[in-house]
Amino acid sequence: MLIYYIISLIIVGIDQFTKYLTVQNIPLHETLEVIPSFLSFTYHQNTGAAWSMLEGQMIFFYIVTLIVIGVIVYYMQTYGRQDKVFAFSLSLILGGAVGNFIDRLFLQYVVDMIRVEFIDFPIFNVADMSLTIGVTLMVIYLFFDEWKEYRQKKVGKN
Repeated sequence: MLIYYIISLIIVGIDQFTKYLTVQNIPLHETLEVIPSFLSFTYHQNTGAAWSMLEGQMIFFYIVTLIVIGVIVYYMQTYGRQDKVFAFSLSLILGGAVGNFIDRLFLQYVVDMIRVEFIDFPIFNVADMSLTIGVTLMVIYLFFDEWKEYRQKKVGKN
């Protein structure tokens, strides 16, 4: 199980490092174009959740994040031991949750910087990517796990 906690720590480290580089090198609300019409870095301070929902509700975010972290660690220690894909998805979610929690705790906002130019999408960060990939992987895993159980029950009836 240690490897999955290390993965989470690596994600937190990369997330915090990219946020540090952003704050040190890009003025607030300024944009640094990386690939024209495709990708840029824009320093943004988000006081809410995704798409700036629930702006300024820091106490709410503290409580929810601590509960989420507790649930993730519980599932990692129980069910994560049984399946590597499930444990990996939890490690991605944990890394993303902790990365953004650090910002909220110490800055009262989350540093976002990655902007895709070819679609109208909110600015995000490494922690957000980790959360999104982790949740997507978990949904796919749970779908296939349920399908596998359904197939086993169906075969057992025949």
